Amino acid sequence: MTRTIVESKTKTAIIGFDQPFCVIGERINPTGRKILAEELERDDFSRVEADALAQVAAGANILDVNSGAVFSNKMAEDPRYADNNFVEPMLMKALVERVQAIVDVPLCIDSSVPGALENGLAAAEGRPLLNSVTGEEERLELVLPLVKKYNVPVVAISNDDTGISEDPDVRFEVAKKIVQRAADFGIPAHDIVVDPLVMPIGAMATAGLQVFTLVRRLRDELGVNTTCGASNISFGLPNRHGINNAFLPMAMAAGMTSAIMNPVGLPIGASKIAEKRAEAAAAGIIVPDEMDDETFVQMFGLGSTLPRAGKEMEAIRAANFLTDNDPHGTDWIRFNKVAPKAGQEGRGRDGRSGGRRRRG
Repeated sequence: MTRTIVESKTKTAIIGFDQPFCVIGERINPTGRKILAEELERDDFSRVEADALAQVAAGANILDVNSGAVFSNKMAEDPRYADNNFVEPMLMKALVERVQAIVDVPLCIDSSVPGALENGLAAAEGRPLLNSVTGEEERLELVLPLVKKYNVPVVAISNDDTGISEDPDVRFEVAKKIVQRAADFGIPAHDIVVDPLVMPIGAMATAGLQVFTLVRRLRDELGVNTTCGASNISFGLPNRHGINNAFLPMAMAAGMTSAIMNPVGLPIGASKIAEKRAEAAAAGIIVPDEMDDETFVQMFGLGSTLPRAGKEMEAIRAANFLTDNDPHGTDWIRFNKVAPKAGQEGRGRDGRSGGRRRRG
């Protein structure tokens, strides 16, 4: 069976058809996150560290580290800060060092800038995943030598110099081309993780069917592992979690072995809690004054005031169990075990010390 090995200094993540689905946490990415980008420009990595810890706690097996930023506030002192080719290499090194200092999961080095990819590979401990190479000739010539030099696996995105095709057969041929070109560099197919490019279902009604068919072909004909940006399928639609929750197990059944995604369910904010408390009061529901916000949101099924595993992670764990990639349901049971309240540790389900009593 095809297995892609990704390693940190102390841990190994295996992407494979006979393995639990591999979750690659996507949160460490300043692209489109204005506050994070501004913090990084000030050398403030506190949000990066918090995102790293939260994603690992939620179940991420690998953390994607993306350095896609320009530092516009520093442009006055040096116009090069407006250039990704200047900013990303030094930022990537700093991000990798910060993240691996506080978590021990393997990393995915993610950038469109070759200098950033090399800096990330040089700074990473173990055997990271490289994200990414495409079928574009220039990109192949820049990235594949790095993959060979550092002996790492790589994400191969199914677009080339003609762009992203809506025809899944064309995307398959691009993936095949990348696998063949990688072989010319001595890079085996088990070190290629193909991203078949998931299209938004709201823009293309056949997007789901296309990707399922394409993933099966990639598994059966090329024998490669696959990944995707999981949330792309629901882009622009209401209740995106509902669509994602259906998409991920279906993709897994088709043969997809990993996804780049957010494993964290974001916490409920103060305004939402206040709104729900007002609704409860208006309905005549008496809430004790001493009830804390976390107990309140749990009681009303709102979620949590703390970052925790999102609904997508629930769907993935269930699918792992159903496909016999979670022997005896060990992970599923652990995931659904309710944590004891303070002062109740070591007590039975009825709150008494010692659990069940033997009958006389």
